[in-house]
Amino acid sequence: MLPGDTALLTWLTVVPILAPLTGSALAVTLRGRPTWQAPIALAALTVATLAAAALYVVVALEGPQVMAAGNWLPPFGIVVVLDTLGALFVLATCVVGLVGLAYARHDIDGEGTRYGFYAFYCLLIAGVCGTFSTGDIFNLYVWFEVFLVSSFGLMVLGGERIQIDGAVKYGVLNLIATTIFLIAVGALYGVTGTLNMADIRTVIADDPGGPLATIGALFVMAFAMKAAAFPLHFWLPASYHTPKVVVSALFAGLLTKVGIYSLMRVMVMLFGAEGVLFAPLVGWIGVATAILGGLAALAQTNLRRMAAFLVVSGIGVMLIGVGLGTEAGLAGAIVYAVHSILAMTGLFLAVGAAERLGGAATLSGGGLYARHAIVAALFLVFAFAAAGLPPFSGFWPKLMLVEAALSQAGSAAGVAGAVGVILSGFLTTMATGKAWALVFLRPRDAEARAVPEAPAGRTALVLLGALVIALGLVPRAVIEPARAGAADLLDPSAYVTRVLEVP
Repeated sequence: MLPGDTALLTWLTVVPILAPLTGSALAVTLRGRPTWQAPIALAALTVATLAAAALYVVVALEGPQVMAAGNWLPPFGIVVVLDTLGALFVLATCVVGLVGLAYARHDIDGEGTRYGFYAFYCLLIAGVCGTFSTGDIFNLYVWFEVFLVSSFGLMVLGGERIQIDGAVKYGVLNLIATTIFLIAVGALYGVTGTLNMADIRTVIADDPGGPLATIGALFVMAFAMKAAAFPLHFWLPASYHTPKVVVSALFAGLLTKVGIYSLMRVMVMLFGAEGVLFAPLVGWIGVATAILGGLAALAQTNLRRMAAFLVVSGIGVMLIGVGLGTEAGLAGAIVYAVHSILAMTGLFLAVGAAERLGGAATLSGGGLYARHAIVAALFLVFAFAAAGLPPFSGFWPKLMLVEAALSQAGSAAGVAGAVGVILSGFLTTMATGKAWALVFLRPRDAEARAVPEAPAGRTALVLLGALVIALGLVPRAVIEPARAGAADLLDPSAYVTRVLEVP
């Protein structure tokens, strides 16, 4: 047991989880007061964001932060661990969650509020933050379940036929992936005798024998399905266009990144040299996902389906970085993940604004540039960022990934990775350029139904647009911690020591 009281600073590690969990519980308890729901969620996510920002600074200055639940020392108890990678993703999650609330104020009506939108919303943020924070692989599965339950609730909110159809496709594939994940966790526990990630790393490093290749294949399959990688990507575009716009945006920004994060954490940090064996496979899957996602986006006429396929293409880009298996490749994937959390959330919100203002969900209507220049300009910002054009946030991670891939130019996987990143950017530029020309520049369809622009929605778009531009102009703010996170994944000695030697 851990002697003495838990230090006050250590409690900071769980605040980004506890604050939205508390907000969710309060929203359910006070469900009879609809006007209180949004303020409760806003207060909870504000506290979570401030705590995440403070925690990010603490981790940068002092290294990984660990909290042992119930004072049970690891590896016997459950630990919450925040290293550079986890702290960066938790901060991005809280920021996007907070900004999304601004848009939700005009996207969610009274009925959605009464049926628990804000409770599910807070629970989703808590689940994602828990995933990025846990130091126990079984609790990684538990947090997956938390955000899956809340995402089901958000997806079917409204009860329309198309939402139920999308939720079924979303649910079936994710439940299959979760089941495979749980089987892999059980098999790993049978081989190592522990669930603590730091302890698993130690056991595998000391004795890399056993059926680790089979277990690793199960993890790769589960996380690739979660991330919507080819050829199991079809559930994402079939479901992300069905719920409320703010829900689609939150899903696009956060949920697929959980699969990428878990793949890096488990296959690179825990499995080490054994996990590197899967790197070429992951890289080739990434190339196929990046290119086919871009081609599919180019073929779409529905705005949100187009944006959903761009999410798929971005997943491929990150998988290319993971598949390179080098510090440079992992750093590029991490920077791209942070960029994608912000840019894809913003792109979906901009698409939602275009649908609302133009009265159409397809590449029709037109004339929005003349009537809503701010929304048109922000759509272009997110589109350029997604394509990887300077000076926006997507340029730097794609440059990093191309450089990392070309450094392995002697291998076919390295050349293919560079081609995949560049070609996905080209296809994204074409797809979003076509959408911008038809939706914003083309003369307005006389039958299109327009509604007034909502200041709250515009505020959310402006905030995300400013962050995308800021990261493009000051990329070191993300590149340096991403490099530190990649180095920690490849050499987790500091992580292992900090967890297993909790004072």
